[in-house]
Amino acid sequence: MNQFQDQLSNYADLAVKVGVNIQQDQYLFISASTEITSFVRLIVEKAYEAGARQVFVDWVDDIVTRLRYEKAPADSFSEFPAWKQMEREQLAEKGAAFMSIVSQDPDLLNGIESSRIRDNQKASSTALSQFRQAMQADKFSWTVIAAPSTAWAAKVFPELPTEEQVPALWNAILRAVRADQPDPVQAWNKHNENLHEKVDYLNGKHYRKLHYTAPGTDLTIELPEKHLWCGAGSVNQAGHEFMANMPTEEVFTAPLKTGVNGSVTSTKPLSYAGTIIEGFTIQFKDGKITNVSADQGEEILKQLVDTDEGSQFLGEVALVPHDSPISNSNVLFYNTLFDENASNHLAIGSAYAFCLDGGKEMDSEQLQANGLNQSLTHVDFMIGSEKMDIDGILEDGTVEPVFRNGNWAF
Repeated sequence: MNQFQDQLSNYADLAVKVGVNIQQDQYLFISASTEITSFVRLIVEKAYEAGARQVFVDWVDDIVTRLRYEKAPADSFSEFPAWKQMEREQLAEKGAAFMSIVSQDPDLLNGIESSRIRDNQKASSTALSQFRQAMQADKFSWTVIAAPSTAWAAKVFPELPTEEQVPALWNAILRAVRADQPDPVQAWNKHNENLHEKVDYLNGKHYRKLHYTAPGTDLTIELPEKHLWCGAGSVNQAGHEFMANMPTEEVFTAPLKTGVNGSVTSTKPLSYAGTIIEGFTIQFKDGKITNVSADQGEEILKQLVDTDEGSQFLGEVALVPHDSPISNSNVLFYNTLFDENASNHLAIGSAYAFCLDGGKEMDSEQLQANGLNQSLTHVDFMIGSEKMDIDGILEDGTVEPVFRNGNWAF
């Protein structure tokens, strides 16, 4: 095989063996685009070789998706097929692993009536709420990876000749996931150890609050009493390790739902539901979003915030140094899986149960009682830059540097 094929094989191995860490006789559910069939077939092959019992592929097609938004009846977007809901829930009950391979055109739904996007997002989120709650509590293994589509590659590398755009995006993805390393699995194990060093330090400090300052940002985030910092690898209910995002460069926790005050300004475009939201500022009072404004996509952002009661609050606080591999690549991916791993970020909506000590065993009411936000949605947005400072504030009021000039201060 040539170098590219070697790295592609490495990537498929990583997705199967590190991402979902498929087990003998386990089911695997894959969501993927029809534009990346060759790569999906390679992953399916690797999964069966690793012992998968059966692999199910849920195919999506950007052109078909766009046609639906253009031509389907408006009231159809409030519906979600019951069989799709049952499929995921029943597979989750059987201990299946879930893999999402993102490839969508960032501008796929540009110009579509925003109410259609809103209704579809809400319908799918409502129908899959039980499944997503289980996912956010690490009940089963899941991972999100990526592969280029023609439209996505053109968005990322518009300056290149058409025939060079997809190969350029493949190369950027393969570097980001360490598939170009001599021993990618060992490289991920080492990376996992490095991230957990930061996790252990922050959990040892147990900061009461974080204070963010940067151009356009002055934000204080209180953390729940029982909060836990997490990063890289997770462990599912059966005790098997998995890697939820590939790539990942973050350590993260959950904010106290009612403890966010101030304002924050985005530093990278947000690709959400086939649209781009850019140049936006969000203001908070006692946790709740009180105002949003954006240079582009403001209406979509407002509808996201209005999804439900919980979408008016934050569910994640994530730290990523500016001096990190994806950031240093100077590639703007227009894809949250990558852009969030080049920047400090926050998430609108639901918190992860495992970010609370004992949270995996708590029900929804118990999680809320301990300060975690619940919502139908969870959408990350990027706020970090080389100009951001973050202070950690201890219970006794002592202030310590966590980030200086966009990078770790310890």
